[in-house]
Amino acid sequence: MAGASGVARRRVTAGSSARANRRWWDAAADDYQAEHGDFLGDARFVWCPEGLDEADARLLGEVRDRRVLEIGCGAGQCGRWLVAQGAEVAAFDLSLRQLRHSRRIDEHTALRLPVVQADAGRIPFADQSFDLACSAFGALPFVADARAVLAEVRRVLRPGGRLVFSVSHPVRWAFPDDPGPRGLTADRSYFDRSPYVEVDQDGEPAYVEHHRTMGDWVGAIVAAGLAVTGLAEPEWPAGHDRAWGGWSPLRGRHLPGTAIFSCARA
Repeated sequence: MAGASGVARRRVTAGSSARANRRWWDAAADDYQAEHGDFLGDARFVWCPEGLDEADARLLGEVRDRRVLEIGCGAGQCGRWLVAQGAEVAAFDLSLRQLRHSRRIDEHTALRLPVVQADAGRIPFADQSFDLACSAFGALPFVADARAVLAEVRRVLRPGGRLVFSVSHPVRWAFPDDPGPRGLTADRSYFDRSPYVEVDQDGEPAYVEHHRTMGDWVGAIVAAGLAVTGLAEPEWPAGHDRAWGGWSPLRGRHLPGTAIFSCARA
């Protein structure tokens, strides 16, 4: 990945993780949007590399006239789809460069998505501001303290509000991130929570992802004051032949690649 000279599995602080990922996404945003922009669309809500589309899945339910927060919005494709459905949307991302792509797409589509640069650990909105929150691989895989972020999301949700978010399926962490046959053989412990860290030439974190088991995710959700109301593990659809990093038709036939948690605030 951009700016990295080596890979380690080691603990990192929340601050180091945030700084590394802000720099990485600022540097990688142009290439990321060039590579994946056609698949993501300009105003389409794609939950995962398997291609599950909110227009079909309706995991969020009715969004018209609802206040919705998108967490880790990237270039805002999902939030823009929500705007087109009649939702009142606010979105944020750690990366300024990703948000500049969001502005570029706003101008191209004439669908304006209000965005702000922010860290998921300090969501810059008032208590009980939103009916729904959502995140498609945004922020949560990259934060050191998922419980703290989920507690922040709960804070900004109204009573009865819902959160739906997607992350890499935890079982994938036991396997090499390889779209080919090598990616079908487990070579590490599922229970090793050591983050995946790419380091720069000075040995400092340049990119960080954090591993949590399925039980860890459920525990973090409950500890944050939310209830798990659903779990989706999208199957790889027939006819979908596009590989995305470690996601591929070969692996998708054998292993789940994505976990989508639905949660509710009492």
